[in-house]
Amino acid sequence: MFVVIVRFPPVAAGREAEFEQWFGRSNALLSQCEGFLARRLLRDEDGHYTGLVEHESRATFAAMHESPQHSEAYALLDGEILEGPRSPRFYDVVVA
Repeated sequence: MFVVIVRFPPVAAGREAEFEQWFGRSNALLSQCEGFLARRLLRDEDGHYTGLVEHESRATFAAMHESPQHSEAYALLDGEILEGPRSPRFYDVVVA
């Protein structure tokens, strides 16, 4: 299994619900990709968002980023909702 943990930059003030709705809509699209296992949005006690993505392999995760579903999902995201770039970290699961 391959896991990506994405730290999102701050969400523009007052647009948190919109961001959360986008994440849910994008899950519906991305879950159609081969190798997709799960994608969750987490919010910590300070209001910062982190995404947790699980895929069968690094290869299926990379293929998802080249898919029409990925293009469609990110076309739905208003470019001004996030105040900076995402910060992903990549992990191979070694013990489950």
